[in-house]
Amino acid sequence: MLPRAVRTRSTVSDQQAVRLQKFLARAGVASRRASEQLILDGRVRVNDTLVRELGTRVDPEKDRVSVDGRDVGLPALRWVLFHKPAGTLTTRSDPHGGRTVYDVLPEEDQGLTYVGRLDRDTEGLLMLTNDGDLAHLLLHPSTQVEREYEAWVVGMPTRETLAALTRGVMLEDGPARARKAAVLSSEGAGALVQLVLTDGRKREARRMLEAVGHPVRGLKRVRFGPIRLGRLSTGKRRSLTKAEIKEIQKCVGV
Repeated sequence: MLPRAVRTRSTVSDQQAVRLQKFLARAGVASRRASEQLILDGRVRVNDTLVRELGTRVDPEKDRVSVDGRDVGLPALRWVLFHKPAGTLTTRSDPHGGRTVYDVLPEEDQGLTYVGRLDRDTEGLLMLTNDGDLAHLLLHPSTQVEREYEAWVVGMPTRETLAALTRGVMLEDGPARARKAAVLSSEGAGALVQLVLTDGRKREARRMLEAVGHPVRGLKRVRFGPIRLGRLSTGKRRSLTKAEIKEIQKCVGV
């Protein structure tokens, strides 16, 4: 029987098995490349067995990994849904003293990384996590994950204008196309517009609406992939459920 440290994919579930160097990187031991060198240098053991094979796969829930005689483990994976307030920056810190999302988030979330950005004046759904691999897939252009916005705009967009948004408009950094554009309601001289995008470009929703003659007065992201903001109040946060995390994995093909 092979030791756990060198089991093949057929004997360790695809969902649990990870390459040893990836495990070490996620555990915060070193970068993935530096972790590979630790393995080659004979400093890593799995279940008390010295491992020098970079292709070794381990089960984080069952296998015991040690580096230089010290056991290492993965932190629990966390996903948080946060209703970002307008007027806050999506950044770790601002040299100009601006208020950031981390000034609003509780201490327990300070170590999490935001998934994508919202500009200072945009509110709404912002996810944070310590699952870098899944976050990368969620943001990668190839997965075409939808971002849904509700925008209060100046004026009432016509059918022709909405059709132009879905056909594509030219911006300074190239053409941009909405997967869906619709008027949800109107009030006075303005309208509430639903816009569904997939590119995740900087200030894309604002720039597209301005390009068709309807400047944005207020913007909120209400959905990112399968995750919806719902009734979460401004400035509040909650942990995603296991079912929601599975939906994220499903939408990026994991």
